[in-house]
Amino acid sequence: MTTVLDEVATSSLDVAASVGATPGRRRRRLSGWHFVLFPIAILFLVPFVQMALASFSPAKELVAFPPPFIPSHFTIDGYVKLFGQTDILLWLGNTILVSGTAILSNLVLCSLAGYGFARLKFAGRNFGFLMILATIMIPTQLLMIPTYILFATLGLLNGLGAAIVPWLATAFGIFLMRQFFLSLPAELEEAGAIDGCNRWQIFFRIVLPLARPALATLAIFTLLGAWNDLVWPLIAINNQQSFTLQLGIANFQGAHQTDWSLIMAGNVIATLPLILFFLFAQRQFIATMTFSGLKG
Repeated sequence: MTTVLDEVATSSLDVAASVGATPGRRRRRLSGWHFVLFPIAILFLVPFVQMALASFSPAKELVAFPPPFIPSHFTIDGYVKLFGQTDILLWLGNTILVSGTAILSNLVLCSLAGYGFARLKFAGRNFGFLMILATIMIPTQLLMIPTYILFATLGLLNGLGAAIVPWLATAFGIFLMRQFFLSLPAELEEAGAIDGCNRWQIFFRIVLPLARPALATLAIFTLLGAWNDLVWPLIAINNQQSFTLQLGIANFQGAHQTDWSLIMAGNVIATLPLILFFLFAQRQFIATMTFSGLKG
């Protein structure tokens, strides 16, 4: 006999499939918006193309004015110096560790907190949520001195812990997950409760499968923030063995002379993983913007 929970699970997968992606067999038709957005996309793509071409340009052409868009001949001297004279692989590994920990932590903590604010009824729920949202409006620069003192007291400076701890959970992540959970039909959870599921089973077996688009979007935002974070690691980390990728590249720029081929090669290495990750999760990102009420 088919139980209510089986029907709920089937409905959850159907809804997740409809939310997560557009069927691949559907024919895509050109519209007027494509002709408007295509030139804008090219405009945003030009700096990335120029950066990639500059990484293969001779050093003398990068200091010319104006620098040529297409180099006279291609060279990999910038990449040779990047991998031979710097600890780029160590910094890349540190950044992957920091970003991976931040993504995993945000997916767990923000989804739990977002579900609690969306579905659970407890005293001070609305006030607590407003206080969390209020932290978004506090400038980051205002918190750096007390955060530095706190981290120094806890002994977290000059290590990867200084870069990881601030990204364990974010107010925006809690807000995003709450908005998505509010958009889900509560009848699915009620059906699971009728079938005998407790709150944890409802969350893990029914709600989370539906939240895959929101989780992918949260992963994208967390990756962008943790991967590109520079100001706080610049203050909290002085040990070169604990440098992140952005912090290491920032040190390439000298006071009197700058090797631009080295910097361009480093920027390509730092940017390429973000582009690939976004291309992998873009459908989930668009679905979340549609269903969570975060449309522009």
